[in-house]
Amino acid sequence: MEIILIEKVANLGQLGDVVRVKDGYARNFLIPQGKAKRATANNMAEFQARRAELEKIQAEKLAEAQGRAEKLEGYMLQIARKAGVDGRLFGSVTNGDISEALTEQGFPVAKAEIRLPNGHLKAIGDYPITLSLHTDVTVDITVSVLGAA
Repeated sequence: MEIILIEKVANLGQLGDVVRVKDGYARNFLIPQGKAKRATANNMAEFQARRAELEKIQAEKLAEAQGRAEKLEGYMLQIARKAGVDGRLFGSVTNGDISEALTEQGFPVAKAEIRLPNGHLKAIGDYPITLSLHTDVTVDITVSVLGAA
């Protein structure tokens, strides 16, 4: 299926690109999320009429993400969890836990923006994680998991 991208999509293209993707990816993800429209003549004309507005919205989103990244750069988040004597946690620290803790600290971050390269955190220690705030903006922070009695 050919679609027009309404915003930049990682590993796919820029705003305004007409790309061919699998039908299911377009129908189930890109179109419902508002990231793309079918590449019909009417949609192409509508996109060209709204292009300046869409570019302005994208620039605002990028600037907002860059502002959030500056505040979070090098931040160390501490999370206390129950742990055994060997340093292993009873349970794990997930994206949701990190998102909740950052939001409580005054940094609203959605759990979908958190990248845990090695999966959930299951032991005491310091872990570098990446926050993907925008397709062009990533920031590294450290999560320190502390053992609690």
